[in-house]
Amino acid sequence: MPVEFLSDEQVAAYGRFVGEPDRAELERFFVLDDGDRKLVGRHRGEHNRLGFAVQLGTVRCLGTFLTDPLDVPWGVVDYLAGQLGVVDPSVVKRYVERAKTPYEHSWEIRGVFGYRVRCPVNSGQGPLLE
Repeated sequence: MPVEFLSDEQVAAYGRFVGEPDRAELERFFVLDDGDRKLVGRHRGEHNRLGFAVQLGTVRCLGTFLTDPLDVPWGVVDYLAGQLGVVDPSVVKRYVERAKTPYEHSWEIRGVFGYRVRCPVNSGQGPLLE
């Protein structure tokens, strides 16, 4: 993918969070509707539900899954935890204890929402989706 027209700063920020999302971004990408809540609710344990929600919002916001699904601003985790009634958002740290769980959840999200891999990116981030 040609990136000559992007600045170095833009290339470094591509497919990653740069700072905390503002209120409008949180409301646009991280609000869980009834269908989302039902999907999230299928998972056992607060850490899995919160981690799944983080991945769901991340792919909506960035168009990709992160290699480390918890490499998100803490405000995102807090915002989602509030919607899910998770009193201690730090439980999300347990989400990656079983390495396969985030992968399984990303596959589930792809299947439910019809996301397809557009092109593999070899920059340490996951593939971009459409």
